[in-house]
Amino acid sequence: MLSKNLTKYLHSLQLKKFRLEHNAFLVEGAKSVLELLTADFQTELVVVTEQFYKENTQKLEKQPFRLEIATADELARAGTLQTNDAALAVVKTKDNDFLYAEKKEYVLVLDDIRDPGNLGTIIRIADWYGITKIICSQTTTDWYNPKVIAASKGSFTRVRGYYTELDVYFEKVRGQEQGAAIYGTFLEGKNIHQTKFGDTGYIVMGNESNGIGPAVEQFVTHKITIPRFGGAESLNVGIAAAVVLDNWRRG
Repeated sequence: MLSKNLTKYLHSLQLKKFRLEHNAFLVEGAKSVLELLTADFQTELVVVTEQFYKENTQKLEKQPFRLEIATADELARAGTLQTNDAALAVVKTKDNDFLYAEKKEYVLVLDDIRDPGNLGTIIRIADWYGITKIICSQTTTDWYNPKVIAASKGSFTRVRGYYTELDVYFEKVRGQEQGAAIYGTFLEGKNIHQTKFGDTGYIVMGNESNGIGPAVEQFVTHKITIPRFGGAESLNVGIAAAVVLDNWRRG
């Protein structure tokens, strides 16, 4: 049975204020927790149901973290998922280390992505296409928001994020990397189906409603667009990211 103090602590990590205070975040669900066990993260606590413990005893007992047994109802009440009959973990956040595109690498850049579900989906899409670094504006939603972690489906263990002011970041990148291309999605851009991507570069996705802001637009060297053939007004930013990365991978 989970103590009141522990339940209160788990509840607190649903809020950014307390995630920052404790340098910790929640990971929920069987798949995400199992991926976490083999990832490069410091895990403080894992709470599991008896069934999950029986199915994964060897994996759990070899770990240095605190282990608690709880019912599925207790897990659901302590976390953010409506149903959780498996596991929940408390994990230490990573340092906000500078990331950039190394030779023959592409990095995804997010300008003011506000919806946690969209960010989590984009992390998962990046992982699918082999992107391991995402640069986020300071106004992009918190990487460690439980909804982001849940939507990433474990991909947060393989994709790193770095939060910064994007104009300052691109000034620094421009000084360090001569010739690295910066692609950005715009309605008036070049048809992505006719775009040839270079060996090294950055792909910028903009805000769900307003697109890429002027402060970032000035650094974009190649404006691209996903051509529209029907009557829809716009694409979800997660779907747009998938289309762009798919075309990038096609070369």
